[in-house]
Amino acid sequence: MNGRHSKLTDWGLTHVAVGPRDTVLDIGCGGGRTVAKLAAMVREGRVSGIDHSDASVAVSRKTNAAAHNVEIFHGSVSALPFPDATFDVATAVETHYYWPDLVANLREVLRVLKPGGTFVLIAEAYKGGKHEKVMQQFERIAHVKLLRPDEHREVLASAGFSDVQVDELRDKGWICATGRKS
Repeated sequence: MNGRHSKLTDWGLTHVAVGPRDTVLDIGCGGGRTVAKLAAMVREGRVSGIDHSDASVAVSRKTNAAAHNVEIFHGSVSALPFPDATFDVATAVETHYYWPDLVANLREVLRVLKPGGTFVLIAEAYKGGKHEKVMQQFERIAHVKLLRPDEHREVLASAGFSDVQVDELRDKGWICATGRKS
């Protein structure tokens, strides 16, 4: 997945301002490629990655072993092991449809964001996009619930995010949703 989602991630990250001193959380960090991209952006800041899979945590730690500003954690989006108001930015690339309780988990993300912090959700698995037929099969096989673009907006707003924006790049089949903590 590190290579497969690289261009999607690059596009999605253009939707959020990441400063050189920011603290950033990547939820569902997988193999660590997004963490590495973020670490290069926040040279004076800190990037934390978290994943529920022991194997993914191990790969992400190996991928980012040389980075001085990265820490990878084993854990769940349902109970993030960080104090309130820790992060300036939180990202989730191709993971939210696996989360056990999307609205409650988004509230947990909101909890760890600083006031004014931004959450960016980046995906190519959603309803109504270019790859609709493949996504219908994925939804059945993986036992996930995919959302339409308007449902992404609604779920972020219902979790308490403000300034919610959804951008869809239909020719690629990509979606990016952002929300801010007031």
